[in-house]
Amino acid sequence: MPHNPACLSIGQYAVPNRLFVAPMAGVTDRPFRQLCRQFGAGYAVSEMVTSRPDLWHTLKTSRRADHTGEPGPIAVQIAGTDPPMMAEAAAYNIDRGAQIIDINMGCPAKKVCNKWAGSALMRDQALALSIVDAVVAVCAPRKVPVTLKMRTGWCDASRNAVTLARAAESAGVAMITVHGRTREQGYRGAAEYETIAAVKAAVTVPVVANGDITSPAKARAVLAATGADALMIGRAAQGAPWIFREIAHYLDTGETLAPPLVAEVRRALLAHLQAHYGLYGEYSGVRSARKHIGWYVRQWPGGDVLRQHINTVDEAPAQWQAVSDYFDQLADRFDRLPAPGPDGLADAAADNSVEHAS
Repeated sequence: MPHNPACLSIGQYAVPNRLFVAPMAGVTDRPFRQLCRQFGAGYAVSEMVTSRPDLWHTLKTSRRADHTGEPGPIAVQIAGTDPPMMAEAAAYNIDRGAQIIDINMGCPAKKVCNKWAGSALMRDQALALSIVDAVVAVCAPRKVPVTLKMRTGWCDASRNAVTLARAAESAGVAMITVHGRTREQGYRGAAEYETIAAVKAAVTVPVVANGDITSPAKARAVLAATGADALMIGRAAQGAPWIFREIAHYLDTGETLAPPLVAEVRRALLAHLQAHYGLYGEYSGVRSARKHIGWYVRQWPGGDVLRQHINTVDEAPAQWQAVSDYFDQLADRFDRLPAPGPDGLADAAADNSVEHAS
């Protein structure tokens, strides 16, 4: 399927390509979103923001809603179970710069689903659609498109994505993203794409395929299997944000790009760390940056040693310098990123189990 770089609009907003960054709790903050865009992502959605007004002024929520310097459109994902509260959350975020509101019906995390938010809403279609109606009612007069992210269903016996998608489109939703797993699966097993294809066939708004898009070849296969208008990539971008560039090149040409230059990755990661410290401050920034550094180096020679070392470092300059020194040493041996080490895939699986996509 040819890659058309100007093939998608969300409401009145044209997006430059059809490769999107998935919202991931604890990962897709502003520095990470900007990094992925630099490497070719056309669209990025914020981490999930709670609909509870008592939490809006917390540091955690204010950081999640920070879009300073980001290119538009600014998309904010909201989560909750109370239609009026979700409508209020949409209005609150629009007042603070959100240009698109995304409703979370995809997060499988227990702490979210136990409150009947996230993908748990798929068990209660009436409530789910009440939320959609309430959010659209607030957003439509302000000309703010509403999008929806969901799973294929709650469990194998209840794959209701097609029914929900049709109803959401009728209610005014401008785009629908489907992760090819049920809530029951979490991230286990393989994503399936038949349900996404069925959703695409059932609605006229853009449909985005999400789940297990881990390589350029897989991206092309998922587009072919689903007919989706765009792809959303989450865990595969952790520590490898250049995957967007690689996929775009492959869709355009059928050719596989060479791995990035070590010097380019060094520059990108060190700049990412500085932006990360700038958002979180030194104390929190150093600690939350550890996972990002771990994802970058998990498959490369000496990566394990660096990971162990940075877990003992509490100061930003020392952490930054350790990463800089590591890449200097890597550049002495390799021009481009080397092939993954023997333990890389195991490390990646262990790391990816920590985070969850919204």
